[in-house]
Amino acid sequence: MRSSLVALVTLALALVVSAHEHDHEDQIPFNYVKYPYQATYYPGDNEVTADSIFAGITTFAKLPWVQCLGKDRDTAFDIAFIGAPFDTGTSYRPGARFGPAGIRAGSRRLTLYGGYNVPLEVNPFLSGLKIVDCGDIPVTPYDNKYALKQIEEGNDALTGQALTPISLDGKNHPRVVTLGGDHTIVLPLLRSIYSAYGPISVIHFDSHLDTWKPSVFGGAPSEQAAINHGTYFYWASQEGLIKNGSSIASIPFLYQYPYLPLWALSNALILHGAIRTTLSGPADYANDDSSGFQRIEAREIDTIGTEGIIKKIRETVGDRPVYLSIDIDSIDPAFAPATGTPETGGWSTRELRTILRGLDGLFIVSADIVEVAPAYDTNAELTTMAAADVLFEVISVMAKTPLGKIGN
Repeated sequence: MRSSLVALVTLALALVVSAHEHDHEDQIPFNYVKYPYQATYYPGDNEVTADSIFAGITTFAKLPWVQCLGKDRDTAFDIAFIGAPFDTGTSYRPGARFGPAGIRAGSRRLTLYGGYNVPLEVNPFLSGLKIVDCGDIPVTPYDNKYALKQIEEGNDALTGQALTPISLDGKNHPRVVTLGGDHTIVLPLLRSIYSAYGPISVIHFDSHLDTWKPSVFGGAPSEQAAINHGTYFYWASQEGLIKNGSSIASIPFLYQYPYLPLWALSNALILHGAIRTTLSGPADYANDDSSGFQRIEAREIDTIGTEGIIKKIRETVGDRPVYLSIDIDSIDPAFAPATGTPETGGWSTRELRTILRGLDGLFIVSADIVEVAPAYDTNAELTTMAAADVLFEVISVMAKTPLGKIGN
Protein backbone atom coordinates (compact mmCIF):
# COMPACT_ATOMS: atom_id res chain seq x y z
CA MET A 1 0.00 0.00 0.00
CA ARG A 2 2.77 2.42 1.03
CA SER A 3 4.87 1.55 -2.03
CA SER A 4 1.86 2.26 -4.29
CA LEU A 5 1.39 5.67 -2.67
CA VAL A 6 5.08 6.53 -3.11
CA ALA A 7 4.90 5.50 -6.77
CA LEU A 8 1.82 7.68 -7.31
CA VAL A 9 3.47 10.74 -5.70
CA THR A 10 6.64 10.17 -7.74
CA LEU A 11 4.59 10.02 -10.94
CA ALA A 12 2.74 13.24 -10.07
CA LEU A 13 5.99 15.07 -9.38
CA ALA A 14 7.43 13.84 -12.65
CA LEU A 15 4.42 15.17 -14.52
CA VAL A 16 4.73 18.60 -12.84
CA VAL A 17 8.45 18.81 -13.65
CA SER A 18 7.81 17.71 -17.21
CA ALA A 19 5.11 20.36 -17.65
CA HIS A 20 7.44 23.00 -16.20
CA GLU A 21 10.26 22.02 -18.54
CA HIS A 22 8.00 22.60 -21.55
CA ASP A 23 6.90 26.07 -20.34
CA HIS A 24 9.44 27.95 -22.44
CA GLU A 25 9.14 31.61 -23.42
CA ASP A 26 9.44 30.69 -27.08
CA GLN A 27 6.10 28.88 -26.82
CA ILE A 28 4.30 32.12 -25.90
CA PRO A 29 3.46 34.33 -28.90
CA PHE A 30 5.13 37.74 -28.89
CA ASN A 31 3.40 40.50 -26.88
CA TYR A 32 0.89 38.16 -25.21
CA VAL A 33 0.66 37.51 -21.49
CA LYS A 34 0.71 34.03 -20.09
CA TYR A 35 -2.21 32.46 -18.23
CA PRO A 36 -4.06 33.42 -16.04
CA TYR A 37 -4.30 36.82 -17.68
CA GLN A 38 -5.46 35.46 -21.03
CA ALA A 39 -5.60 32.37 -23.17
CA THR A 40 -2.25 31.31 -24.59
CA TYR A 41 -2.96 32.74 -28.04
CA TYR A 42 -5.62 33.79 -30.51
CA PRO A 43 -5.70 31.17 -33.23
CA GLY A 44 -4.71 32.38 -36.66
CA ASP A 45 -5.47 30.96 -40.07
CA ASN A 46 -5.61 27.15 -40.02
CA GLU A 47 -4.52 26.92 -36.37
CA VAL A 48 -6.22 25.03 -33.53
CA THR A 49 -9.55 26.53 -32.41
CA ALA A 50 -12.36 25.60 -29.99
CA ASP A 51 -9.92 24.75 -27.22
CA SER A 52 -11.04 25.49 -23.62
CA ILE A 53 -12.21 29.06 -24.13
CA PHE A 54 -14.36 28.67 -21.00
CA ALA A 55 -11.23 28.35 -18.83
CA GLY A 56 -9.35 31.17 -17.09
CA ILE A 57 -10.70 34.48 -15.84
CA THR A 58 -13.45 36.14 -17.85
CA THR A 59 -12.14 39.16 -19.72
CA PHE A 60 -13.67 40.50 -22.92
CA ALA A 61 -12.92 37.93 -25.64
CA LYS A 62 -10.11 36.44 -23.49
CA LEU A 63 -8.05 39.62 -23.83
CA PRO A 64 -5.14 40.15 -21.43
CA TRP A 65 -6.22 41.72 -18.16
CA VAL A 66 -4.23 44.88 -17.42
CA GLN A 67 -4.76 46.94 -14.27
CA CYS A 68 -4.75 50.21 -16.19
CA LEU A 69 -5.90 52.27 -13.21
CA GLY A 70 -3.53 50.55 -10.78
CA LYS A 71 -0.12 48.92 -10.93
CA ASP A 72 -0.17 48.73 -14.76
CA ARG A 73 -1.09 52.39 -15.30
CA ASP A 74 2.03 52.94 -17.43
CA THR A 75 1.23 50.08 -19.79
CA ALA A 76 0.66 51.30 -23.34
CA PHE A 77 -2.16 49.99 -25.52
CA ASP A 78 -4.06 50.79 -28.71
CA ILE A 79 -7.57 49.77 -27.64
CA ALA A 80 -8.78 49.14 -24.10
CA PHE A 81 -12.07 47.75 -22.81
CA ILE A 82 -13.16 49.14 -19.46
CA GLY A 83 -16.36 48.70 -17.46
CA ALA A 84 -18.45 51.48 -15.92
CA PRO A 85 -20.85 49.62 -13.58
CA PHE A 86 -23.28 52.49 -12.96
CA ASP A 87 -27.08 52.30 -13.17
CA THR A 88 -28.51 54.87 -10.76
CA GLY A 89 -29.51 57.18 -13.60
CA THR A 90 -32.19 54.84 -14.94
CA SER A 91 -35.87 55.71 -15.20
CA TYR A 92 -37.39 52.22 -15.41
CA ARG A 93 -35.54 48.95 -14.77
CA PRO A 94 -32.16 49.05 -12.98
CA GLY A 95 -29.49 46.36 -13.30
CA ALA A 96 -27.02 47.72 -15.87
CA ARG A 97 -24.35 47.90 -13.17
CA PHE A 98 -23.94 44.20 -13.91
CA GLY A 99 -23.64 44.91 -17.64
CA PRO A 100 -19.82 44.84 -17.83
CA ALA A 101 -19.66 41.40 -16.24
CA GLY A 102 -22.50 40.12 -18.42
CA ILE A 103 -20.99 41.43 -21.65
CA ARG A 104 -17.66 39.81 -20.81
CA ALA A 105 -19.45 36.51 -20.18
CA GLY A 106 -21.27 36.88 -23.49
CA SER A 107 -17.95 37.45 -25.27
CA ARG A 108 -16.31 34.18 -24.21
CA ARG A 109 -17.21 32.47 -27.48
CA LEU A 110 -16.03 35.31 -29.71
CA THR A 111 -12.76 33.53 -30.39
CA LEU A 112 -14.11 29.99 -30.18
CA TYR A 113 -13.38 29.44 -33.86
CA GLY A 114 -10.80 32.21 -34.14
CA GLY A 115 -11.39 35.95 -34.34
CA TYR A 116 -11.47 36.45 -38.11
CA ASN A 117 -14.31 38.75 -39.21
CA VAL A 118 -15.36 37.37 -42.59
CA PRO A 119 -17.38 40.33 -43.97
CA LEU A 120 -14.72 42.87 -42.94
CA GLU A 121 -11.82 40.54 -43.79
CA VAL A 122 -9.87 41.29 -40.60
CA ASN A 123 -8.95 39.60 -37.35
CA PRO A 124 -8.86 42.52 -34.88
CA PHE A 125 -7.02 40.41 -32.33
CA LEU A 126 -4.20 39.69 -34.79
CA SER A 127 -4.15 43.08 -36.50
CA GLY A 128 -0.98 44.36 -34.85
CA LEU A 129 -2.88 46.48 -32.34
CA LYS A 130 -2.43 45.90 -28.62
CA ILE A 131 -5.94 45.35 -27.23
CA VAL A 132 -6.46 44.85 -23.49
CA ASP A 133 -9.21 44.60 -20.88
CA CYS A 134 -8.68 47.06 -18.03
CA GLY A 135 -11.40 45.68 -15.77
CA ASP A 136 -13.91 48.11 -14.25
CA ILE A 137 -13.72 51.67 -13.00
CA PRO A 138 -14.51 51.70 -9.24
CA VAL A 139 -17.91 53.39 -9.14
CA THR A 140 -19.80 54.24 -5.97
CA PRO A 141 -23.51 53.25 -5.92
CA TYR A 142 -24.34 55.92 -3.31
CA ASP A 143 -23.53 59.28 -4.90
CA ASN A 144 -24.28 59.93 -8.58
CA LYS A 145 -22.25 63.13 -8.76
CA TYR A 146 -19.17 61.43 -7.38
CA ALA A 147 -19.75 58.31 -9.50
CA LEU A 148 -19.83 60.34 -12.73
CA LYS A 149 -16.62 62.06 -11.63
CA GLN A 150 -15.02 58.64 -11.09
CA ILE A 151 -16.03 57.56 -14.61
CA GLU A 152 -14.64 60.74 -16.18
CA GLU A 153 -11.35 60.48 -14.33
CA GLY A 154 -11.06 56.77 -15.12
CA ASN A 155 -11.50 57.47 -18.82
CA ASP A 156 -9.08 60.42 -18.62
CA ALA A 157 -6.42 58.11 -17.24
CA LEU A 158 -6.69 55.92 -20.34
CA THR A 159 -7.16 58.45 -23.15
CA GLY A 160 -4.32 60.63 -21.89
CA GLN A 161 -1.62 58.21 -23.05
CA ALA A 162 0.47 59.36 -25.99
CA LEU A 163 0.71 57.36 -29.19
CA THR A 164 3.28 57.38 -31.92
CA PRO A 165 1.06 59.17 -34.45
CA ILE A 166 0.39 58.14 -38.02
CA SER A 167 -1.62 61.31 -38.69
CA LEU A 168 -0.10 64.72 -39.36
CA ASP A 169 -1.67 66.49 -36.41
CA GLY A 170 0.24 64.33 -33.92
CA LYS A 171 -2.70 64.18 -31.53
CA ASN A 172 -3.68 60.54 -31.57
CA HIS A 173 -4.86 58.86 -28.39
CA PRO A 174 -5.67 55.27 -27.46
CA ARG A 175 -9.23 54.18 -28.06
CA VAL A 176 -11.41 53.19 -25.13
CA VAL A 177 -14.44 50.91 -25.45
CA THR A 178 -16.62 51.34 -22.36
CA LEU A 179 -18.97 48.63 -21.13
CA GLY A 180 -21.98 50.19 -19.38
CA GLY A 181 -23.70 50.84 -17.20
CA ASP A 182 -26.70 52.96 -18.01
CA HIS A 183 -26.49 55.65 -20.67
CA THR A 184 -25.80 58.44 -18.16
CA ILE A 185 -22.13 57.39 -18.29
CA VAL A 186 -21.77 58.99 -21.73
CA LEU A 187 -21.76 62.50 -20.25
CA PRO A 188 -18.52 61.98 -18.28
CA LEU A 189 -17.11 60.02 -21.22
CA LEU A 190 -17.76 62.92 -23.60
CA ARG A 191 -16.20 65.32 -21.12
CA SER A 192 -13.10 63.16 -21.20
CA ILE A 193 -13.19 62.88 -25.00
CA TYR A 194 -13.50 66.67 -25.22
CA SER A 195 -10.23 67.08 -23.33
CA ALA A 196 -8.48 65.12 -26.08
CA TYR A 197 -10.44 65.98 -29.25
CA GLY A 198 -12.55 69.03 -28.55
CA PRO A 199 -16.21 69.01 -29.73
CA ILE A 200 -16.82 65.65 -31.34
CA SER A 201 -19.23 64.16 -33.88
CA VAL A 202 -21.41 61.45 -32.38
CA ILE A 203 -23.19 58.42 -33.84
CA HIS A 204 -25.84 57.36 -31.35
CA PHE A 205 -27.77 54.09 -31.77
CA ASP A 206 -30.74 54.07 -29.41
CA SER A 207 -34.51 53.70 -29.35
CA HIS A 208 -34.71 56.94 -27.34
CA LEU A 209 -33.59 60.52 -27.99
CA ASP A 210 -31.75 61.09 -24.67
CA THR A 211 -31.76 64.85 -25.37
CA TRP A 212 -34.82 65.60 -23.24
CA LYS A 213 -34.87 68.75 -21.15
CA PRO A 214 -34.50 67.86 -17.47
CA SER A 215 -37.69 69.78 -16.75
CA VAL A 216 -39.50 67.31 -19.02
CA PHE A 217 -37.68 64.03 -18.35
CA GLY A 218 -38.03 63.40 -14.63
CA GLY A 219 -38.87 66.98 -13.73
CA ALA A 220 -35.41 67.76 -12.27
CA PRO A 221 -36.39 67.64 -8.57
CA SER A 222 -32.74 68.30 -7.75
CA GLU A 223 -29.59 69.41 -9.53
CA GLN A 224 -28.22 65.88 -9.60
CA ALA A 225 -31.51 64.26 -10.59
CA ALA A 226 -31.48 66.49 -13.67
CA ILE A 227 -28.60 64.36 -15.03
CA ASN A 228 -29.84 60.92 -15.99
CA HIS A 229 -30.01 58.48 -18.89
CA GLY A 230 -32.62 60.55 -20.70
CA THR A 231 -30.92 63.96 -20.42
CA TYR A 232 -27.17 63.42 -20.72
CA PHE A 233 -27.04 64.51 -24.39
CA TYR A 234 -28.95 67.67 -23.47
CA TRP A 235 -26.21 68.50 -20.99
CA ALA A 236 -23.46 67.48 -23.43
CA SER A 237 -24.90 69.95 -25.92
CA GLN A 238 -25.22 72.67 -23.28
CA GLU A 239 -21.58 72.16 -22.27
CA GLY A 240 -20.37 72.39 -25.87
CA LEU A 241 -19.06 68.83 -25.95
CA ILE A 242 -21.00 68.16 -29.16
CA LYS A 243 -22.22 70.78 -31.63
CA ASN A 244 -23.97 70.90 -34.96
CA GLY A 245 -23.95 73.19 -38.01
CA SER A 246 -24.69 73.05 -41.70
CA SER A 247 -21.31 74.51 -42.62
CA ILE A 248 -19.38 71.45 -41.50
CA ALA A 249 -19.21 69.97 -45.00
CA SER A 250 -16.96 72.82 -46.07
CA ILE A 251 -14.56 72.45 -43.14
CA PRO A 252 -11.49 70.40 -44.08
CA PHE A 253 -10.68 67.29 -42.08
CA LEU A 254 -8.40 68.15 -39.16
CA TYR A 255 -5.85 65.43 -39.91
CA GLN A 256 -5.35 66.91 -43.38
CA TYR A 257 -4.59 70.33 -41.97
CA PRO A 258 -2.67 70.02 -38.69
CA TYR A 259 -2.68 73.75 -38.10
CA LEU A 260 -6.46 73.84 -37.56
CA PRO A 261 -7.32 74.23 -33.86
CA LEU A 262 -9.73 71.89 -32.14
CA TRP A 263 -12.46 74.53 -32.08
CA ALA A 264 -12.64 74.16 -35.88
CA LEU A 265 -14.64 71.02 -35.19
CA SER A 266 -17.24 72.88 -33.16
CA ASN A 267 -19.83 72.33 -35.90
CA ALA A 268 -19.46 68.56 -35.82
CA LEU A 269 -22.60 66.77 -36.98
CA ILE A 270 -24.28 64.28 -34.68
CA LEU A 271 -26.90 61.66 -35.37
CA HIS A 272 -29.35 59.25 -33.71
CA GLY A 273 -30.12 55.87 -35.26
CA ALA A 274 -32.94 53.37 -34.47
CA ILE A 275 -35.19 55.99 -32.81
CA ARG A 276 -38.73 54.73 -32.09
CA THR A 277 -39.69 56.11 -28.69
CA THR A 278 -42.96 57.81 -27.78
CA LEU A 279 -42.69 61.52 -26.94
CA SER A 280 -44.30 64.06 -24.69
CA GLY A 281 -45.12 65.79 -27.99
CA PRO A 282 -43.51 67.46 -31.03
CA ALA A 283 -41.61 69.77 -28.69
CA ASP A 284 -39.28 66.87 -27.88
CA TYR A 285 -38.14 66.75 -31.50
CA ALA A 286 -37.74 70.53 -31.56
CA ASN A 287 -35.53 70.26 -28.49
CA ASP A 288 -33.60 67.41 -30.13
CA ASP A 289 -32.99 69.62 -33.17
CA SER A 290 -31.67 72.41 -30.96
CA SER A 291 -29.32 69.93 -29.30
CA GLY A 292 -27.78 69.37 -32.73
CA PHE A 293 -28.94 65.88 -33.66
CA GLN A 294 -30.20 64.48 -36.93
CA ARG A 295 -32.43 61.42 -36.65
CA ILE A 296 -32.88 58.08 -38.35
CA GLU A 297 -36.14 56.45 -37.29
CA ALA A 298 -36.07 52.70 -36.77
CA ARG A 299 -38.89 52.23 -39.26
CA GLU A 300 -36.82 53.79 -42.05
CA ILE A 301 -35.09 50.44 -42.45
CA ASP A 302 -38.31 49.21 -44.11
CA THR A 303 -38.00 51.78 -46.90
CA ILE A 304 -34.30 52.56 -47.38
CA GLY A 305 -32.79 49.37 -45.94
CA THR A 306 -29.45 49.03 -44.20
CA GLU A 307 -27.63 50.53 -47.19
CA GLY A 308 -29.72 53.69 -47.02
CA ILE A 309 -29.10 54.03 -43.29
CA ILE A 310 -25.36 53.57 -43.75
CA LYS A 311 -25.40 56.21 -46.50
CA LYS A 312 -27.17 58.70 -44.20
CA ILE A 313 -24.67 58.12 -41.41
CA ARG A 314 -21.63 58.48 -43.62
CA GLU A 315 -22.96 61.64 -45.26
CA THR A 316 -23.59 63.14 -41.83
CA VAL A 317 -20.28 62.27 -40.19
CA GLY A 318 -17.96 62.43 -43.19
CA ASP A 319 -14.26 62.15 -42.41
CA ARG A 320 -14.40 63.78 -39.00
CA PRO A 321 -13.37 62.01 -35.79
CA VAL A 322 -16.48 60.42 -34.31
CA TYR A 323 -17.60 58.93 -31.01
CA LEU A 324 -19.88 55.88 -31.22
CA SER A 325 -22.48 55.22 -28.53
CA ILE A 326 -24.67 52.11 -28.73
CA ASP A 327 -27.65 51.45 -26.50
CA ILE A 328 -28.51 47.76 -26.62
CA ASP A 329 -32.19 48.75 -26.83
CA SER A 330 -31.59 49.87 -30.41
CA ILE A 331 -31.99 46.12 -31.05
CA ASP A 332 -35.54 44.79 -30.81
CA PRO A 333 -36.28 43.08 -27.45
CA ALA A 334 -37.03 39.89 -29.38
CA PHE A 335 -33.25 39.68 -29.85
CA ALA A 336 -32.03 41.63 -26.81
CA PRO A 337 -34.62 41.63 -24.00
CA ALA A 338 -32.25 42.40 -21.12
CA THR A 339 -32.34 46.17 -21.00
CA GLY A 340 -33.74 48.90 -18.78
CA THR A 341 -36.26 50.52 -21.15
CA PRO A 342 -37.12 48.07 -23.94
CA GLU A 343 -39.01 49.30 -27.03
CA THR A 344 -40.54 46.96 -29.59
CA GLY A 345 -40.18 47.56 -33.32
CA GLY A 346 -36.39 47.76 -33.32
CA TRP A 347 -33.69 46.47 -35.58
CA SER A 348 -32.53 42.86 -35.52
CA THR A 349 -29.07 41.95 -34.33
CA ARG A 350 -28.12 41.13 -37.92
CA GLU A 351 -29.30 44.53 -39.16
CA LEU A 352 -27.35 46.48 -36.53
CA ARG A 353 -24.20 44.45 -37.20
CA THR A 354 -24.57 45.13 -40.94
CA ILE A 355 -24.92 48.85 -40.29
CA LEU A 356 -21.87 48.86 -38.02
CA ARG A 357 -19.81 47.12 -40.69
CA GLY A 358 -20.92 49.90 -43.01
CA LEU A 359 -18.95 52.34 -40.82
CA ASP A 360 -15.72 50.81 -42.11
CA GLY A 361 -13.26 53.62 -42.78
CA LEU A 362 -14.71 56.09 -40.28
CA PHE A 363 -12.36 57.52 -37.65
CA ILE A 364 -14.04 56.13 -34.51
CA VAL A 365 -12.03 57.55 -31.61
CA SER A 366 -13.83 55.63 -28.85
CA ALA A 367 -17.10 53.80 -28.26
CA ASP A 368 -19.45 52.38 -25.67
CA ILE A 369 -22.29 49.91 -25.33
CA VAL A 370 -24.77 50.56 -22.56
CA GLU A 371 -28.02 49.54 -20.86
CA VAL A 372 -27.29 45.81 -20.79
CA ALA A 373 -29.05 44.51 -17.66
CA PRO A 374 -28.31 40.76 -17.48
CA ALA A 375 -30.96 40.03 -14.82
CA TYR A 376 -33.65 40.32 -17.50
CA ASP A 377 -31.87 38.10 -20.03
CA THR A 378 -32.84 34.61 -21.13
CA ASN A 379 -30.96 31.56 -19.93
CA ALA A 380 -29.36 31.50 -23.37
CA GLU A 381 -27.69 34.90 -22.71
CA LEU A 382 -29.15 36.41 -25.88
CA THR A 383 -28.57 40.03 -24.90
CA THR A 384 -25.04 39.73 -23.57
CA MET A 385 -24.00 37.72 -26.63
CA ALA A 386 -25.57 40.34 -28.89
CA ALA A 387 -23.69 43.11 -27.06
CA ALA A 388 -20.40 41.24 -27.40
CA ASP A 389 -20.97 40.58 -31.10
CA VAL A 390 -21.81 44.26 -31.70
CA LEU A 391 -18.50 45.26 -30.09
CA PHE A 392 -16.68 42.68 -32.21
CA GLU A 393 -17.88 44.59 -35.26
CA VAL A 394 -16.80 47.89 -33.67
CA ILE A 395 -13.24 46.81 -32.91
CA SER A 396 -12.99 45.21 -36.35
CA VAL A 397 -13.79 48.60 -37.90
CA MET A 398 -11.30 50.23 -35.53
CA ALA A 399 -8.60 47.74 -36.48
CA LYS A 400 -9.05 48.49 -40.17
CA THR A 401 -8.73 52.25 -39.60
CA PRO A 402 -6.12 52.75 -36.87
CA LEU A 403 -5.61 56.24 -35.43
CA GLY A 404 -2.05 55.55 -34.37
CA LYS A 405 0.24 52.88 -32.97
CA ILE A 406 1.64 52.51 -29.47
CA GLY A 407 5.26 53.51 -29.02
CA ASN A 408 7.88 50.99 -28.00
